[in-house]
Amino acid sequence: MTFTAQPHYRSLAPTADQLSDVLPTDRLFASGKVKPGTTPGLRDIPDGRNAVAFVSVYFQLFGALVLAARIDHPLGWLAMLIWSARCLSMLNLLNHEAVHALLFSNRRLNDTIARYLLAPVAFTDFDGYRKAHLAHHKVELGPDEPDVSMYAPYPSGRWRLARRLGRDLVGISGFKLLVGVSRAPMVIRRRILLGQLAMFVITYAVTGRWWAWLVVWFLPWLTTWQVTNRLRAIAEHGGMEAGNDRRVTTHVVTPGPMAGFMLAPYQAGYHLAHHVDTSVPWNKLRVLHAELERAGWITAELTHPSYRALWRYLATGQRR
Repeated sequence: MTFTAQPHYRSLAPTADQLSDVLPTDRLFASGKVKPGTTPGLRDIPDGRNAVAFVSVYFQLFGALVLAARIDHPLGWLAMLIWSARCLSMLNLLNHEAVHALLFSNRRLNDTIARYLLAPVAFTDFDGYRKAHLAHHKVELGPDEPDVSMYAPYPSGRWRLARRLGRDLVGISGFKLLVGVSRAPMVIRRRILLGQLAMFVITYAVTGRWWAWLVVWFLPWLTTWQVTNRLRAIAEHGGMEAGNDRRVTTHVVTPGPMAGFMLAPYQAGYHLAHHVDTSVPWNKLRVLHAELERAGWITAELTHPSYRALWRYLATGQRR
């Protein structure tokens, strides 16, 4: 799919005079990658930590579900719309690590966990996502960009952005994804169906309510997770442009504690660092980001102080 620029859109990428020319340095290559021996362990896959992260997602989800069932109040069930959206983000980000073969150092274990215990539970096909995502990394925002419809139409104006988020919140975007799932090959549909059947059985066993899966998993995926997924995705590449310099393809934002917890766990807010070196696991992205800042390659002029400021920029095209 290719994107034809609309006349009322303009690039939100930094201009050439805003990009400091400081690389390479004694610690960094011209690409921004860290030179060997500079930061020991930067690319080591944290098998134990990722195993704990994987188990903890389900522990957090089902622990909250037990609490909601015990309280058994409408507000408790309503809160699961937000909490489950966070858990879905965590599953998808761990799946993203697996796409880059960074979840477990054993490649077979890496792919098996993602293919059967992460992606289907989040209504996703691991292999299809890997193919599309690696195409995204090959030439970000280029002619073969698979997510062009998500990234292209910015600055959008406040009303257009609100309308897109509204469509997410009421389930229109999620329904379109469901239609795509229904047209997937049988093997993929079977995996997703089995994943959701397992979630149905577990949520019923935990709560004793047949509708628990619908309220605490399917509905959040259909609505609130679609909102949080868009907000994070456009904060990564919305309105940017293709180029050899990753600073014109990817935004830089300072993720606050709440955003890091709810919207971008696993250091996902340091997305430019991920695009600079996709072999760096999630737990070291902050380290790489700091290296790029120390070198002067990432500057204050490029950095949005918060997600809220960045979303305002995506809506209006104006920085404050």
